[in-house]
Amino acid sequence: MSKTQVIVGLGSCGIAAGANKVYQKLIKIKEVEKLDFELKKTSCIGMCYKEPLVEVIDESGAFIYGEITEDNVTDLVQEHIIGNSPIKEYIVKSDLFETGQESFFEPQIKIALRNCGHIEPEQIENYIAKDGYKAIQKIANEKISQENVIQTMIDSGLRGRGGGGFSTGMKWRFAYNYKSDEKYVICNADEGDPGAFMDRSLLEGDPHSVIEGMIIAAYAIGANHGVIYCRAEYPLAIKRLNIALEQAREKGFLGKNICGIKDFNIDIYIKEGAGAFVCGEETALIASIEGQRGMPRKRPPFPAESGLWRKPSNVNNVETLANVPWIIYHGAEEFAKYGTKNSSGTKVFALAGRINRGGLVEVPLGITINEIVFKIGGGIPENKQFKAVQLGGPSGGCIPAHLGETEIDYDSLQKTGAIMGSGGMVVMDETTCMVDMAKFFLDFTKKESCGKCTFCRIGTQRMLETLNRITEGKGQEGDIEKLEELAHQIIDNSLCGLGQTAPNPVLTTIRYFRDEYEAHIKDKKCPAKKCRELLTYEVIDENCTGCMVCAKKCPTDAIRGEKKQVHFVEQDKCIKCGVCYSRCKFEAISLT
Repeated sequence: MSKTQVIVGLGSCGIAAGANKVYQKLIKIKEVEKLDFELKKTSCIGMCYKEPLVEVIDESGAFIYGEITEDNVTDLVQEHIIGNSPIKEYIVKSDLFETGQESFFEPQIKIALRNCGHIEPEQIENYIAKDGYKAIQKIANEKISQENVIQTMIDSGLRGRGGGGFSTGMKWRFAYNYKSDEKYVICNADEGDPGAFMDRSLLEGDPHSVIEGMIIAAYAIGANHGVIYCRAEYPLAIKRLNIALEQAREKGFLGKNICGIKDFNIDIYIKEGAGAFVCGEETALIASIEGQRGMPRKRPPFPAESGLWRKPSNVNNVETLANVPWIIYHGAEEFAKYGTKNSSGTKVFALAGRINRGGLVEVPLGITINEIVFKIGGGIPENKQFKAVQLGGPSGGCIPAHLGETEIDYDSLQKTGAIMGSGGMVVMDETTCMVDMAKFFLDFTKKESCGKCTFCRIGTQRMLETLNRITEGKGQEGDIEKLEELAHQIIDNSLCGLGQTAPNPVLTTIRYFRDEYEAHIKDKKCPAKKCRELLTYEVIDENCTGCMVCAKKCPTDAIRGEKKQVHFVEQDKCIKCGVCYSRCKFEAISLT
């Protein structure tokens, strides 16, 4: 019988939930009890809503435990590892019985995330055991030409998973066609929207897949230098990347004549970025690598012709590169069998917001929004109504619930006004104010504007000021039209993707939730009851017992009345803090 394995999920999400403490407690228990089990580390398996996660693999099967803490990990050891009796109430996944969490996993197809949560990311042998580096070896052994590698990527239909969704193979072909004694492959790991959670998890959980993807890209275009541009806010990802790079050098996957391919020499280094959202745009990223301020430049020339240090360069994001080894090893047809006609393969989404089961999910393109929200995500908490989903990060669009059967692919999303982006998916319920939501995202993109383009720098500021006025009850007739006009001017006159997409949240919320804008402007009311300045707190006479709790807690003495008598709110003194509403036990405060 093989030794029992206990594997702790130590991705950033797990660590934040206390997984490190669980791991240390397991070390201590193992030493004190002199137990003979194998303790391992892995990364996030995507089930972030159940962190910390601990997997136990013994002779009877594999069991993933959720919400394991310092307090209950002792029970896990005593009952399962020592007593051979799995604790069903803690188990979130097992092949031996149902746990009620199966729908989180069933629709998923793991390609980019194939190894995350299943290997020790700091051990190259674990990656090799999962067919790691076999794709580059296949290229070497079968003497597959650069042109054929590029054609395989084109045939797979893989589109860039970072934003615009351009054909990866065509992008490589452009860089291949420009001849130079120096070329660069660049991994963009600096995207700053919620989808960056996906990038970070991939780098933390399976760094070698990204490195191998870069090696294959370098071979295909004839590059001899590689750069991973990763934001410094990802220290664990950078640590594991550095370990992986050193291991790849020791094994001969980086260096000279890789895998016996004559004159194929490539090494990769990490450039830490400062976390600027605009550096998700490839020319701004290149400027930052060169030590300049991260600002976009005019295209053409495109990076394929004149990129890093004015040499031909290819930029792909983390998820795109993680797919590459799988496609080369398994074939273009295998990848293309997933997805839709113009959107092949799978896509990773960071599912967040008002959702029961948030986390990292990888699904075949063509799946509907409703399938992700209700089947994988488990629906909306507290039986609230699904209202909308924000897709594509801060520059994406808000898609309303009535379009929930929309298939998620590049073309379908574009028709709704949203974008695929790098995979941020924020779910909203009936308590979300769509005007406030648009303001939130626009505030982010306004702050992240590099300032180079007048329309982006000033236009987003003017739009934000208008949205602020509307949510403060100072909106005026014509404000909606002004927002639309400004939005289109910013889109038409901005240099890079940040400015060109920044107005998307505003335009889509106006398109689908115009009535909420009009309620704010004309009626001075917030239908979702979120905009503080538009709220009115009043006492419901028949419910008020005169207990005086609200009066005592009111910070401005705005609630008046004698003990055991009906109270009332002096509106000119009320600062709309909501303390009375939250403290009343008799539902005697109305909010309108």
